[in-house]
Amino acid sequence: MRPGRHARVDYEYERKGVCHQLVMCEPLRGWRKVRVTDRRTAGDFAEFIRELVDEDYPDADKVVLVVDNLNTHHPACLYERFEPVEAHRIASKLEWHYTPEHGSWLNVAEIELSALRSQCLNRRIHEIDRMRKEVAAWEQDRNNCSEAIDWRFTTEDARIKLKRLYPKL
Repeated sequence: MRPGRHARVDYEYERKGVCHQLVMCEPLRGWRKVRVTDRRTAGDFAEFIRELVDEDYPDADKVVLVVDNLNTHHPACLYERFEPVEAHRIASKLEWHYTPEHGSWLNVAEIELSALRSQCLNRRIHEIDRMRKEVAAWEQDRNNCSEAIDWRFTTEDARIKLKRLYPKL
């Protein structure tokens, strides 16, 4: 600082903690489910998947699961969390599909996360319990109005945008 110069103030970001949000959605039905966890672990993801199979779709023969390439999003997480017989029971009800690498924008859950961020998490929330309540209220409100996702990415769009992934004939 010198005489005649404007005062300078350095802003220091104070981190109050972090949390992780797990999101699943059924876009055409306009249904979503969000869990706020303390950290991102394979065990948390496995529990979330067990809830999907046992509580949300108990009568389904097969649940189609589209996930990104995060290191916790794989069938092995079930075997890390549950006994082998239980893990196999859950895994046998799932059909896993992965978005292309660097293609998280293809993951419909990312659309929900974007809506969650802009409509609910657009401010600092200091306590994880408050975060859970806020997210649960947002989830319930969005589910009550059956807010569907208008997915416009077609197969033809994919053939152009993702041509490196398609076989050359």
